[in-house]
Amino acid sequence: MNYRIGDIVTGKVTGIQPYGAFVALDDEEQGLIHISECQQGYVASLNDVFQVGQAVQVIILDIDEYTHKISLSIRALQDRPVSGRRRRKHFWTNRKAHSGFKPIADNLAGWISDFQAYDEHNH
Repeated sequence: MNYRIGDIVTGKVTGIQPYGAFVALDDEEQGLIHISECQQGYVASLNDVFQVGQAVQVIILDIDEYTHKISLSIRALQDRPVSGRRRRKHFWTNRKAHSGFKPIADNLAGWISDFQAYDEHNH
């Protein structure tokens, strides 16, 4: 086998199944593009993405050392889509309050008292 993980090669689609597309890399070697590696986003049907005989550029994701099965991807070669929404950072506390450990210090005596009362009651 002349292929290595990370190689970018052009192959020909030889078969389409619900779970992926088979691609001939040469006369001897064949790989599979799993449905999750066909393109960015949801794929309803691989028949909408591929046709038998179509030339495709793929990257080799994995080669099983025992079975020599080759896992391929087109998605890994595509740019990630830019979302129109920006995600805002979520703070679990109020980022405008700069109280530090003061709330803990203010409540610590009460917590210790509550724990001691609980401990005396349960022992």
